[in-house]
Amino acid sequence: MKRSIGGLAEAGEELIQKAIDAQRRLRQAELDGASPEEIELFRAVADLRYRLVTDHQLITRGNAPHILH
Repeated sequence: MKRSIGGLAEAGEELIQKAIDAQRRLRQAELDGASPEEIELFRAVADLRYRLVTDHQLITRGNAPHILH
């Protein structure tokens, strides 16, 4: 990752896209009738990706979360 505003923005965009993709995979698994275990795995991945987006946004604004995962 570049240590510039542009680099931070690019990293944020990539994280957001990955979070959106994870949410789509979760919804598709639900529609396809995946097992509860698979759905829970997709849900955990989607939640983690959104948490990473939030943490990234806080860090770039100088408000790092108290606990980084």
